Amino acid sequence: MNAPRETTPAHDVWADLRLTTQARIGLGRAGNSLPTTRVLEFAAAHAAARDAVHDPLDVDAFAPTLADLGLGDPLRVASKARTRGEYLRRPDLGRQPADGTELPASPSDIGIVLADGLSPRALVDHAHGMISALLDAFDGRYTIAPPVIATQARVALGDHIGAALGVTTLIVIIGERPGLSVADSLGIYLTHRPQVGRTDADRNCISNIHPPDGLGYAAAAAVTAALVAGARALGRSGVDLKDTSRQELDTATVVSLEPADPDT
Repeated sequence: MNAPRETTPAHDVWADLRLTTQARIGLGRAGNSLPTTRVLEFAAAHAAARDAVHDPLDVDAFAPTLADLGLGDPLRVASKARTRGEYLRRPDLGRQPADGTELPASPSDIGIVLADGLSPRALVDHAHGMISALLDAFDGRYTIAPPVIATQARVALGDHIGAALGVTTLIVIIGERPGLSVADSLGIYLTHRPQVGRTDADRNCISNIHPPDGLGYAAAAAVTAALVAGARALGRSGVDLKDTSRQELDTATVVSLEPADPDT
């Protein structure tokens, strides 16, 4: 019995659509299975996702890449999860600082935590560009504490850090869970008046940051800056705080399109 042959149509109707998405579409078939090329692509993507989750952050190599941002030497914090394996098995340990953790008070307007999360690679690839965009968006309006690099970290670890620093608003930049199309995506979690015991309802999230295919640094920074301003005005973050950055952009666009003279 002959094995089924892979066939490629003379005109691939999916080719143009594939250029617009990282999703796996129009994969084709070889008999009742996928073509070998697609199977190998899937295996490579799965391996990249596993590597992104399991490879630890090299803090000694990562910290110097932040030196030119002008925020001071990064502080370092580890969670109670002692190994990467324990971090993956025990999410609760990733939400608590290691015993003996001490941070100097820095009662600034904003604190920034760089957490490895489920993709340390995302920090390495995007943290510098993301922070640079945030500084541009803030445009000197706020005082900013020295950044904190947090390892084996979940989002809620930031509450301990923010409370210890005494910052008004905390921004956690964290590596998101890898998928089979993206292994280096960042998420930003914003908490106003951080304190231990905050829940997800007290935070705002900007996700899928990984240019050029995902959300860009400037766009993510614009949303974050709008949320910071909104949180300061409202006195809290979370479900009561709405992102107005798109509304402001749409309004500006409408205004710019209106004729200056109603008679024109």
